[in-house]
Amino acid sequence: MFLASSLFLVTLLFIIWQPKGLQIGTTAIIGAIVALLLGVVSVADIWIVTDIVWDATLAFIGIILFSMVLDEIGFFEWCAIKVAKLSHGNGTLMFVYALLLGAFVSALFANDGAALILTPILLAKMRLLKLNTKTILAFLLAGGFISDSASLPFVFSNLTNIVTANYFNIGFATYLSEMLVPYVVSVVVSIAFLWLLLKKDIPSYIDVALLKNENEVLKSQTLFYFSWFFLVLLIAGYFLGDAYDLPISVFALGGGLIFLWIASMMKTVNAQSIIKNAPWQVVWFSIGLYIVVYGLKNAGLTDYLTLVLKELALRGDALAVVGTGFIAAFLSAIMNNMPTVMIMDIALVDVGNDALAYANIIGCNLGPKMTPFGSLATLLWLHVLAKKGVKIGFWEYSKFGLMVTPPVLLVVLLSLVYL
Repeated sequence: MFLASSLFLVTLLFIIWQPKGLQIGTTAIIGAIVALLLGVVSVADIWIVTDIVWDATLAFIGIILFSMVLDEIGFFEWCAIKVAKLSHGNGTLMFVYALLLGAFVSALFANDGAALILTPILLAKMRLLKLNTKTILAFLLAGGFISDSASLPFVFSNLTNIVTANYFNIGFATYLSEMLVPYVVSVVVSIAFLWLLLKKDIPSYIDVALLKNENEVLKSQTLFYFSWFFLVLLIAGYFLGDAYDLPISVFALGGGLIFLWIASMMKTVNAQSIIKNAPWQVVWFSIGLYIVVYGLKNAGLTDYLTLVLKELALRGDALAVVGTGFIAAFLSAIMNNMPTVMIMDIALVDVGNDALAYANIIGCNLGPKMTPFGSLATLLWLHVLAKKGVKIGFWEYSKFGLMVTPPVLLVVLLSLVYL
C-alpha cells in the first residue's frame, strides 16, 4: 500500500504543480509507466483500465470538439450577451441568469466545456461592463461551482458520469430518469447558497447598454440556428444508442466530428486548427492517472472501502446514500475526483445497492469543489483564469468551497432518496 500510495501522491502533486510547463497528461503517463516498472500494476491491469475509460475519454473529446466549434461561431458569446440583457441591468437577475447559463452549458457540453469555454467569455463581458474586482470574483467563483454541481443530468455531462454508467451498465434514459431531480435540486440549491454567500458583492444595477448586440458576435447565423437543431438531433441519438446498447462515444465523438465537418464546409471554422487545439492531454491524463490509481486497488484500498460501504448499506437507504456521497466527496477533494470515481465504483460492485452508484457520482461531482485540485474542470478553470490575469489562492478557494459544498451536497443526496 505504501508504494502505491506514494506513487499516486507524487503523480498528483506534479499534476497540480505542473513544474516548467509539464502538462497533466504527460505527468499521468509517466506515473503509469513508473507504476508498471515498479510492479504496482501489470500489463493486464492496463488493458482493464483502458477498457473502463476509453468510452468516456472519446466521448469527452467529441463534446469538446463540438463545443470548440460552437465557441468559434459565437454560440456561447451570443448566449452570454443574451442572458445579460435579459436581466435589464438588475444585478441579482444577472447573477441568477449567469448561473442558469452555466448550468445549461455544463449539462449539455460537460463541466470541462463550461470551464474551458464559458469562463473566458464571461470574464471578458464582466470587464466590458466595468464591474469591480470583488464582483467579478463573485461571478467567477459562483460560475466555477455551478459548472460541477450542474454536471449531473446526462451521462455525458461529466467524465465521472460516463465511467460509472459504463461500469454499472446504466442506460442513457435510466440514468436521466434517476438524476434529473437531483440535477434540478442541485441547480436551485447551489444558486440559493451562492447568492446568500456572495450577495454583498453583487451590485444592484449593471449597465448592460455597454454590451454589443448579440447577433453581431455570430460568424454565421445560419450555422448558429442549425446548431440548436443539431443539438436536439444529437440528444435524440443518445436515446437511440441507448436502445441499441451503443457506446456513448459513438454519438458524442461522431456528432462532434460531423458538426466540425459541416462548419468547415461552410468555411466558418478551420478544422485543422480546431483539432490541433483540442485538449488531447486529457486523453493521456484519463488513461495514465487511472492506471496509477489501479495500483491502489491492487494494494487493497477498494477492499477496505467495500467493507465500509457494506456497513453503511445495512443502516438504511438515507444513511447509505449520504454516507457514500460524502466519502466520495472527501476523497475527491483530497485525491481528485477522476481516481476517486473509479476506486469507489470498484468498491461498490459487491455492495448490492444501485442507488449508491448515483450517490458516488453526486459526491464525485460536487465534492471536488472543496479544494482547487479536486477535479480536472477546476484545474482547467484556474489555469484559464490565471492566463487572463485572475489568480485565486489555495486558501481563498478552499474557504469558499468548504462553506458552500457540504450543505449543497447534503440536500442533493437527500433528494436522491426522498424525491
